[in-house]
Amino acid sequence: MAETYSVLLSQLVEEHRMMIVHTSADYADVRITSKAVGRPGLQYAGFFEYFDNRRMLVSGKQENTYLQRLTPEERRKAIEGLMQHSPRALVVCHGVTPLPELIELAIQYDVNLFVTEMDTSEFMEELISSLHVHLAPRQTIHGVLVEVYGEGLLITGESGIGKSETALELIKRGHRLIADDAVEIRRVGSNRLVGEAPAIIRHYMEFRGIGIINARTIYGVGAVKSSQTIHLVVKLEGWEESKAYNRLGVDAEYTDILGVRVPCVTIPVSPGRNLAVILELAAMNNRQKKMGYNAAEDLANRHDQYIDDSAIDLEDE
Repeated sequence: MAETYSVLLSQLVEEHRMMIVHTSADYADVRITSKAVGRPGLQYAGFFEYFDNRRMLVSGKQENTYLQRLTPEERRKAIEGLMQHSPRALVVCHGVTPLPELIELAIQYDVNLFVTEMDTSEFMEELISSLHVHLAPRQTIHGVLVEVYGEGLLITGESGIGKSETALELIKRGHRLIADDAVEIRRVGSNRLVGEAPAIIRHYMEFRGIGIINARTIYGVGAVKSSQTIHLVVKLEGWEESKAYNRLGVDAEYTDILGVRVPCVTIPVSPGRNLAVILELAAMNNRQKKMGYNAAEDLANRHDQYIDDSAIDLEDE
């Protein structure tokens, strides 16, 4: 069974700068577990089939206008019907002062009530995006995550293979470190993975013989980044003479992380190989492939065309 994640409601309130109108008695412990965000319009009209009170509710001009057009008795009944179903939280947008009945019944039924100055659509977009990050499936992988030419490279390999040393050389060449040693990966979309460092080791790197360094302190804020989409997995492994490595790159390799297929390359490590330059090349090559150009396929097509042309010349002779 998949693990369920949650985020404190109070954390979301702080992140999105909501103004507090009323908080429930258990506000400090309320956790949001649903990525979906609802609008209470149908509930004000009395329709509660499929209503999920785990969702945060966002009220905009439509809902406010609808309530104002009701008689005082109808308005109170509509709002009370919603509050009786104990929604996790209700947020009123556009900086509108909540109706007196809304405040009164939120207090009576102990429902969290907030106000935001933001436009309804803009606020919902930000809130849903935030929830997808907080509630995303996640996995911690031993490796290094760097940004190279805008591409997120997840470097993996056995301990001592040279992952951190390669990342350090990339930092010196103007690229950025996201995480060293442990990478927390979240699936924030159907096919998008985002990695970051655990908070306690963020910006830190370990080098045998030297110890721990802070990359941000030594190389500046431009050398680090808090999170990064993962575009390519780079596996470093010791060179084996007997092993046949991919020399053309026609057949794409992938690895599965949290159900997402990520392009993957295996780089053999041996003395004298400049891994930082090779990873820069891997990043640019991966970017070209995403833009529709594959050098290996281009060469293969040229080769096939050459064979076809040679066969035609032989027939003519």
